[in-house]
Amino acid sequence: MLFNSIDFAIFLPIVFILYWLVLNKDLKIQNLLILGASYIFYGWWDYKFLSLIILSTLIDFSIGLALKKETQNSRRKLFLWISIIANLGFLGFFKYYNFFLTNFIEAFSLFGSRIEIASLDLILPVGISFYTFQTLSYTIDVYNKKLEPTNDFIAFAAFVSFFPQLVAGPIERAKDLLPQFYIGRNFNYNDAVDGLKQILWGLFKKVVIADNCAKFANLIFNNSDDYSGSTLVLGAVFFTFQIYGDFSGYSDIAIGTSRLFGFKLTKNFAFPYFSRDIAEFWRRWHISLSTWFRDYLYIPLGGSRRGTLGKIRNTFIIFIVSGFWHGANWTFIFWGLLNALYFLPLLLTNNNRNNLNVVAYGRTFPSLRELLSILITFCLTVFGWIFFRANNIEHAFDYILTIFSRSLFVVPNFANMKEALMVIILIIFFVFVEWNGRDREYAIETLGKKRKFKYLLYYVLVFMIIFFGSFEENQFIYFQF
Repeated sequence: MLFNSIDFAIFLPIVFILYWLVLNKDLKIQNLLILGASYIFYGWWDYKFLSLIILSTLIDFSIGLALKKETQNSRRKLFLWISIIANLGFLGFFKYYNFFLTNFIEAFSLFGSRIEIASLDLILPVGISFYTFQTLSYTIDVYNKKLEPTNDFIAFAAFVSFFPQLVAGPIERAKDLLPQFYIGRNFNYNDAVDGLKQILWGLFKKVVIADNCAKFANLIFNNSDDYSGSTLVLGAVFFTFQIYGDFSGYSDIAIGTSRLFGFKLTKNFAFPYFSRDIAEFWRRWHISLSTWFRDYLYIPLGGSRRGTLGKIRNTFIIFIVSGFWHGANWTFIFWGLLNALYFLPLLLTNNNRNNLNVVAYGRTFPSLRELLSILITFCLTVFGWIFFRANNIEHAFDYILTIFSRSLFVVPNFANMKEALMVIILIIFFVFVEWNGRDREYAIETLGKKRKFKYLLYYVLVFMIIFFGSFEENQFIYFQF
């Protein structure tokens, strides 16, 4: 079920009314409703994949109980590895089987041998990368005795499948979200209103910014041989705003929806395109994934404590694995490698934590140095997104070679240029609102606090969604991951 669909527009009020007006007296029944609603929400795509998420839930719930009872370290480690292998096994089979098979066959063909192995017609279960990491956080934290395992299967199952963030995050840690299922929840009007505001802003990002940018990003990337270097730059910029509007828009809707039901989710984006270096960008982009890899991979590998070579090794591992997490394509691995190369100089010179505060905090405009830093970081990010969006590595390099040709200096030209100019104006408006709200949880959190401007802002956003939004029920980009 898509957030930007009629189905969800009907589904959400029904669940909300049942949750607060019918079943508000019993916490267990509320949790059971959330679980049932989450399975309906997830099964809307393909009910057959419900068995996979239920199996993953059963495995990790059982492992948690086993870890609680077991005191012998070797057996506890065995239980942990059962969870890791089972969860990553599901993920690896559905997401990477054909990738490894294809590359295995191609590797042998280099030596003159030909192997005939049939690939499988696999459909990637929506959200598997997200809920796999979510359940793994539970098992790992229980193993490390950072979290007490739960005896409440309904609460645990609802935590794993919680519908607002099930298919595209944020990736919630068990220690943060699971305890919220144990505590009675009372309706809070202010939280609900704030949640609706964040949903509105997320919907604007998706249907007005992301989906409109997608039209031209897809047109230009899919026909890149036909366009000039300047047009390809524009295509890369369109994709840059498409992926941010799409993914952060989903996170905003997820967080806002959760607030309607009395839950608080992790902030997943913190205005990353205003970052002054790549290290700051990765502290602000897909925060839940970045911190997951930091805590469960980078630090266990030794983090920055293993000397210079250890730092370099661990940095490349974390970024390449992050790239590979996004999909079974060499473009994602190269994108991760490129970001590691961006990040490494900052790490080795101990400048990776220079920009921890909000840019131009308390000021309307950034300084010239801040502005230049933002622009350089943005350009590096746009360049990286080319590999992320390209069909394959060859396509990415051809795209870049065309950009760095003489045609870079001609005026961009492609079909529907007038419509594209309108999208650019929408992007400028979007950047302006984001800049004004860059020190908040989301851009319009406090915008329009003065009563006479508040409803004007809402009317403007609703107007723009109705008149400029795309209502073709386009899937969110990160559903494929």
